[in-house]
This record gives sequence, structure tokens and C-alpha cells, in this order.
Amino acid sequence: MRVLLVEDDDGVADALVEALRANGHRPARVRRGADALIAHRDADVVLLDLGLPDQDGLEVLRKLRKIDPVPVLVLTARGDERTVVRGLRLGADDYLVKPVRLAELLARIDAVARRSAARSQEPGDVVRVSDVEIDLQSRQVQVGGREISLTTKEFDVLAVLARRPGTAVSRQQLMDEVWGNAFVAVSRTLDVHLTQLRAKLDRPGLLHTIRGFGYRLGE
Repeated sequence: MRVLLVEDDDGVADALVEALRANGHRPARVRRGADALIAHRDADVVLLDLGLPDQDGLEVLRKLRKIDPVPVLVLTARGDERTVVRGLRLGADDYLVKPVRLAELLARIDAVARRSAARSQEPGDVVRVSDVEIDLQSRQVQVGGREISLTTKEFDVLAVLARRPGTAVSRQQLMDEVWGNAFVAVSRTLDVHLTQLRAKLDRPGLLHTIRGFGYRLGE
């Protein structure tokens, strides 16, 4: 599995990277929370330390959970009950206190990855909602049997929603998947693309706005 290790301590990080690689995983390591909020897209599992140099790891976890369901294991020296409970409530899949036994860490990684795989369900290459057909592979969209022309970003926004038909998608998740960083992208840019997308689709009620959260494609 592709494991993203978010750890600022070089000694700890080097040991974990070596152990993960020796057990068949493909580890990548970043030191800062800001880097984790970009690199998470290439990971199957995230190992997150809480004592990061640029921001608290719990804040990184909170932001990550807004944009990505990737399994997160908190791996930290903070073992007090309050921090553990907060981490789990913020969406951590597991919480391990250092020092941790390697065999246990590997078993926990495998366990959360299995649970995540069981939950995930990807739609097919072609998504149909009412009389709108979205081909995710060829990047073509038909409305009532007529093909419409979308810009690259307009299609990217639609594709993020189409991969989760009928499911609410947050603004942060849309910006993260389309622009690469939910916390840098200008929110107004998303509004403009959604306005243009609605006009081209010409299907009122197809793209629903969920006030204070995000958007949904279809009912």
C-alpha cells in the first residue's frame, strides 16, 4: 500500500519508512501538515503525528476529513484520554501511542485499509442522471442525447460529483480534487464554474446546493 507518513522527527521517520518498505509498503514522508494536505491524494493510508512544526496534527486531521476519506492512523506521543477521544471524534480511524510495536502498527494499517476498501464503491465509467449521461473516461457529456461542450475545469467539477451521484460533496472536497488544495484555491472560482456548468446543462434541479456544506448531483 501507499503509506503517507506525516512526521517531523527524522529518526522516527527513517525507522518507520525502512520498516514499511521492508514489509512491502510504499512509504512517502512529509514533515509539515501543509504538505500532508496536498500529498494525501497519492496515499492509501496516512500515518499522522500530532506534533508538527507548522500546525497541530489534530487541525490537519480536521481539514483532511473535510476533503478525503483516506484512512488515517494517528501515531503520536500524546496518550492522554482527552487527546485520544478528540482525535477519534475528528475522524481518525485508529490511534496509536508511541513507542509502538512494529507488528501491531502493520496489523492496524492492514485493518483500516480493509475497512476502507469494503466501504468504497466506485461507479462505472458512464454515469446517468435523468437524461444526462457523463462518460468519465472519454470526458464527454450528453444532455437529452445531445453532446454539450464543457471546459476542462467544468468537466472536472462535474466528474467529482458524478463519481458520487446522490451524495453530498463539500466545497472543500471539490476544490481539493479539482484545484489540488482545498485551503489555497479561491472559493469564488468554484462558484463561477458551477454557474457556467448549470447554464450549459440546462437542467434545473440537477445540481443541488446544500447550504453551508456543498453540492449534490441528482436526487
